[in-house]
Amino acid sequence: MNRPVHPVDAFEVLFVCTGNQHRSPVAERLLAAALPEPEFRVGSAGSGARPVPLDPLTSAILQELGGDVRGFTARPLEAGHVERADLVLGLERCHREAAVRLSPLALRRCFTLREFLRLVDGTVAVTPREAVRLAASRRGAVVPPPGETDGIEDPHGAPPAVQKARALEIRDAVRTLAGILKP
Repeated sequence: MNRPVHPVDAFEVLFVCTGNQHRSPVAERLLAAALPEPEFRVGSAGSGARPVPLDPLTSAILQELGGDVRGFTARPLEAGHVERADLVLGLERCHREAAVRLSPLALRRCFTLREFLRLVDGTVAVTPREAVRLAASRRGAVVPPPGETDGIEDPHGAPPAVQKARALEIRDAVRTLAGILKP
């Protein structure tokens, strides 16, 4: 199956969480701020999302961390999102699985954020697409540390301190991801 090519053949990253209100928008907007356009396109969606504005507390935290919140509206995850993306990063395993259910052929491009970072750890990829191929080739060969779930917990409904802590976890992971993907 051929994926559509963007005019500049941009590398497209899609983050997936449940409601597209906390984790995936933070990851999307922080990675977009770290990577140059038009070489990269970054988006997000939710496996159970409906089109609503960004959660106000998440918006405040994201702005504090340097992310642009303008124009954000949550969107439901669709097969086309997964098929267009060069790299799909769920914030938990269930999000990766939701993406693969919508587009089974995308399996080699779907990971959790932490899983992807673990699989490419310590290697230098020449291109972002090479990093994705490397991660896919190592799946099953590089096991997570004991107790690691490869996920970042959903802060929905949690106190502000917990929501900020999750955003900081995402920020740190996104910084590492940006370092891997930058040409």
